[in-house]
Amino acid sequence: MADTLTKLTYQTFQQSKNYFGLAHKILSTRLMSLVSPSDRKSKPLPLDVLQKIHQRYERLLEVDWQDAEAGVYPHNILFDNPWDEFFLYYPAVWFDLPQIWERAKQKNYQDFDPNLETAGYPSYYLQNFHHQTGGYLSDLSANLYDLQVEILFGGSADAMRRRILVPLKQGLSAFDDVPASQIKVLDIACGTGRTLKMIRAALPKASLFGTDLSPAYLRKANQMLSQIPGELPQLLQANAEELPYMDNYFHATTSVFLFHELPAVARQQVIEDAFRVTKPGGKFIICDSIQMSDSPEMEPAMTGFYETFHEPYYRHYMTDDLVERLEKAGFENVTTDVQYMSKILVARKPA
Repeated sequence: MADTLTKLTYQTFQQSKNYFGLAHKILSTRLMSLVSPSDRKSKPLPLDVLQKIHQRYERLLEVDWQDAEAGVYPHNILFDNPWDEFFLYYPAVWFDLPQIWERAKQKNYQDFDPNLETAGYPSYYLQNFHHQTGGYLSDLSANLYDLQVEILFGGSADAMRRRILVPLKQGLSAFDDVPASQIKVLDIACGTGRTLKMIRAALPKASLFGTDLSPAYLRKANQMLSQIPGELPQLLQANAEELPYMDNYFHATTSVFLFHELPAVARQQVIEDAFRVTKPGGKFIICDSIQMSDSPEMEPAMTGFYETFHEPYYRHYMTDDLVERLEKAGFENVTTDVQYMSKILVARKPA
């Protein structure tokens, strides 16, 4: 009875986030049509695509619940929601919208405050991804990012992130002879640290590491991760193409929602450097957007994504062969899985 009640609570919690995200999108779209009307009209998704998206969403919730039931991660992680930050930053999401609308209308994709330091970053990174203010370089962007992504995906972003945890724990079974405290896991492009927080819940004793190009996002990650029990993950500002670690250092490496925001050359280089720093027998686990190869029926949603949001490398990503890229770098036994609007790739470095 207790499990049934907990599951019902979880489903209700997720559905409420889904409805909230939908309501936000409807209200913001109507407000935009009044305040900042655009000549370009977005195409509504066909009914059959919407039905398939809903079916995928329901399956995602069921898999998420079953993984918690199986002990992959504690049940309380299913209800993790930073309510204090929600009430603090949700008004800021609305106040920021006029700038986003104007930026999108003017196609101003490299709009940065002159006080932000932009020197030293790769040119492909200096973009207002999603039209967001400050790109990935401002504290405002870091504070709003998780909330914006949850709204975008109807409250399912964390559930998609958690899909890396099963293959991560399975992959680490190859190192059963290593004490849990000596297991080292790297999250590449860790952003605000949401994925690292989930990995900590699943692997309470492991040594966790995170890299990101944005000092603002690393400040945000350090702030959040320092509030949870366990050893504080070691965070470094670094380009994922040149990870500042020795060869064969990590028992597993992960990356969530990075590859669709990289041009093709950088995509390959990040994979090759992930191969370099992963120990023989270790796994590299990617969670990113679905692609045409696995979800051709979702083409209208994928096209709508890059047409509505500023995602300059997504169109190429849609048809890119990540399995081939992983194998080219030296990984083997690459498997793929689709969960809702995300795709999980698991690759093994030969022992």
